[in-house]
Amino acid sequence: MTEPDLAGYHVYRDTGTIGEVELTMANRLTDALVTETGFVDRTAANGTTYRYVVTASDRTGNESPASTIVTAAPTGVPLPPHDILVAADGTGQFTSVQAALAAAPAGTAGDPTVIAIKPGFYRELITVNRNYITLIGTSGTASEIVLSYDNAAGTPNPDGTGPYGTGRSQSVLISGSNVTVRDLTIENAFDEAAHDYSSEQAVALKTTGDRLVFDNVRLLGNQDTLLADSPSPGRVARAYYVDCYVEGDVDFIFGRGTAVFDASQIHALSRGSSSNNGYITAASTADTNPHGFLIVDSTITSNAPAGTFSLGRPWRGWSDGYTEGGVVHNSRGQVTIRDTALPDAIRVAQPWADMAPNVWTDGRFFEYRNTGPGATINDNRPQLSPEQALEATPAGYLAGTDGWNPAG
Repeated sequence: MTEPDLAGYHVYRDTGTIGEVELTMANRLTDALVTETGFVDRTAANGTTYRYVVTASDRTGNESPASTIVTAAPTGVPLPPHDILVAADGTGQFTSVQAALAAAPAGTAGDPTVIAIKPGFYRELITVNRNYITLIGTSGTASEIVLSYDNAAGTPNPDGTGPYGTGRSQSVLISGSNVTVRDLTIENAFDEAAHDYSSEQAVALKTTGDRLVFDNVRLLGNQDTLLADSPSPGRVARAYYVDCYVEGDVDFIFGRGTAVFDASQIHALSRGSSSNNGYITAASTADTNPHGFLIVDSTITSNAPAGTFSLGRPWRGWSDGYTEGGVVHNSRGQVTIRDTALPDAIRVAQPWADMAPNVWTDGRFFEYRNTGPGATINDNRPQLSPEQALEATPAGYLAGTDGWNPAG
């Protein structure tokens, strides 16, 4: 075709090793004609060898024969298998995680939609409200992929409805079920020192979905880092955290959800007090739910002075209760910490604290075989019996009525 008739180019790609590159829609990388002199394949996976050809198209849609085949193999850390690639530097299909979620096709139990996220800092509010979604960092190093925002409970909402409140301050909300998150960081970067709000709770991650898995995920914040919640007081919502890191100071693992922390690190941050630096948990588990938070085979660390941190306190959370079968139910926080190393920052004589109007004995708090300078046994530290310990496992907490067991 002559130069005046040229409208643009199409690029085709396949991974075959011999033969021609078929000029099919499945192999075409471009929906619209390429009119620039160069083209970047933003969906190529590192470690895979591709063959490319280019055709020219005239203004009536006629295509020229294919060009000579060009072979290329991107190098670097191979990308995990994925459906959509997000990259802050523009080398993916999207630069925004939320934009990728909006465009994601529906996933299924056998074929969840996988969104891979390349290293970078993503300052955006993120909501995962669909089922069967997987978010995965591409480098395998959680600290290299950061999903961040900085709202607090006292931050004014731009819509004029007043402050966000704790329950809407989260950087990431996961309300969908059967969601997996791997190899990345979620943080609330709210700067307490730079503000003077009456309410400075700042949630990094809020979950209300069921059957959630977090693998090698870092959760960073101060007060109220992780809100492990459920859609309503009588609903059970389960989440499994394995090889994760959670840090904060006041009530930084809280809510009425069922959450298991397995082989993880929980870091209690000092607030600079010599007497009270905070509370690790604030469970508001419904009294109809036997399983709140389980911390197992993990390590609790702290930079706070000795004897200034509590393991938790019972949060009322929802004060009016709910009625089921003619019976009014309320929250009765449940936490078990077992086979876990406790630092000297934990109050040895009385590690469970009151939270008005509840006293600590209103909660269902247990320990079992903990170690370290913050561990001991006394009348203020209820212990599981060996028989109870057989049930206080990841499988026991998460099985529900469907036998879900992400721990294997």
